[in-house]
Amino acid sequence: MSEPSAGDPGALAARLAVLPDEQLLAVLVVATAGRENLAPLYEAATRLLSETGQSAPASGVIPGTPVGGGYGTAPDLDSSAQVGGGIGTGAGQHPGAGGGAGGYTGSGVPTFGSVRDKVERRIGTAFGARALDRQSRAGRGADQQWEAREQAARERLEQIRTSLHEGEGS
Repeated sequence: MSEPSAGDPGALAARLAVLPDEQLLAVLVVATAGRENLAPLYEAATRLLSETGQSAPASGVIPGTPVGGGYGTAPDLDSSAQVGGGIGTGAGQHPGAGGGAGGYTGSGVPTFGSVRDKVERRIGTAFGARALDRQSRAGRGADQQWEAREQAARERLEQIRTSLHEGEGS
C-alpha cells in the first residue's frame, strides 16, 4: 500500500498528534474560528488554551506567525486580516462592505476574506464528502476493487518482466 498523501485525513491526524497540547489547541482555535457549526469546539479550545496560560491567537492568524510592525498599519491601506486589517476595509468603501453582508467592496469587487472563506468551504465540503464516501459500503467496495486491480497489474507486470529476462538468457 502507498504512503498517505498530504490531503489524507489520517496523515493530517498523525501530524497533529505529535504537537504539544498548547500548539494543538491553538491550531484548533484558528481552524474553528468563524465556523458556526464548530462554535462549541472553538469555545472549548479557547477556554482550555486560556487555562494553560496561553492567549488564543487572533482569528485568521496561523499559530506561530510573527507579529511585526509596518505591514497594513496605515488606515488607508487594504491589508489582509493576517497582518492587522481586513481586505476591503480601506477608504472609499461603504460601511459593512469589507467582510460583512455579501463580502464585496463598494465597487462590487469580492473581498479577499470572502473569496478565501468560499474556497475553504468548498475544500472542506470536498474532503468531507471524500471521507464519507470511503466510509460507505460502496466506497469501501471501490477501494477494494482498486486494490485488486493494482495487485493484478503488479502481478502482470512481473510476468512480463520475467518473460523478457528469459528471452535475454537464450
